[in-house]
Amino acid sequence: MELIRGSHNLRPQHRGCVATIGNFDGVHLGHQAVLGQLAEKAALLGLPTIVITFEPQPLEVFTNGHAPPRLSRFREKMQTLRRFSVDRVLCIRFNRAFASITASDFIERLLVNGLGVRYLVVGDDFRFGHRRQGNFDMLVSAGSDHGFQVAKMHSFHVDGIRVSSTRIRDALAVGDFQGAEKCLGRPYRMSGRVARGDARGRTIGFPTANIHLHRKATPLLGVFAVEVFGLDREPWVGIANVGTRPTVDGTRTLLEVHLFDFDEMIYGRYVQVDFLKKIRHEQRFDSLEQLTAQIKRDEAAAKAYFQR
Repeated sequence: MELIRGSHNLRPQHRGCVATIGNFDGVHLGHQAVLGQLAEKAALLGLPTIVITFEPQPLEVFTNGHAPPRLSRFREKMQTLRRFSVDRVLCIRFNRAFASITASDFIERLLVNGLGVRYLVVGDDFRFGHRRQGNFDMLVSAGSDHGFQVAKMHSFHVDGIRVSSTRIRDALAVGDFQGAEKCLGRPYRMSGRVARGDARGRTIGFPTANIHLHRKATPLLGVFAVEVFGLDREPWVGIANVGTRPTVDGTRTLLEVHLFDFDEMIYGRYVQVDFLKKIRHEQRFDSLEQLTAQIKRDEAAAKAYFQR
């Protein structure tokens, strides 16, 4: 899969494609249905597929840091898109200058001159261009003028409810991992590189792999039963804490994973953590002794879950 960073890096060989536009946060089953639709059309036309996405996400620009937490950071999204027959990803830097481009210029510069799009899939509520003046009908009209077809995304429903990133965030927030997995088609996952920490966990008998999340906000907080991939033997089970570690006056949100019956140095390893069950909310304890006692109870609860 080719990653094109910015429309200024488009070249003549990138012209002629089938495309879709969106955040693709989480790459859930609804997104996967769109990618399948693209792949079918690409095979029919003999053209590559391209996903057009934005970084940062538009809502993160317009809400002054109050956008909903992402399900996946950019690297995780790219890793997932590779699995679904995506040939290229065009990542456009979204800022207020880009947001000021008129809808007609967006079509002309990007879709027609830049990509030579032959087939485009978007949601029927998709809006684009300055003050969101562009819509689905405008794209259909432009397609008629410039020779490309525009199709609507098919809504994907699970248990009679439309799958969306918002629905998955809501499920994660209440610890409904089965509901999230139904919408994602896989367990919810966070990934990252194991970094050196303060070794406090090792001093109380629970060494942890510390993973910096590189996120402004996370869709879940608390203690969880997890499976870890990316080690020599996988999956490896354990418990994970996502939070700021209030007992030791932490401020930065971290993912800390304690693996059961594991004693290896894995600094620098890139791992994937699948969240399977919420054990409890993160909380502050008055002493490390109280924290240690609670972690023992968390470990027992997670082991009981895995035994079941």
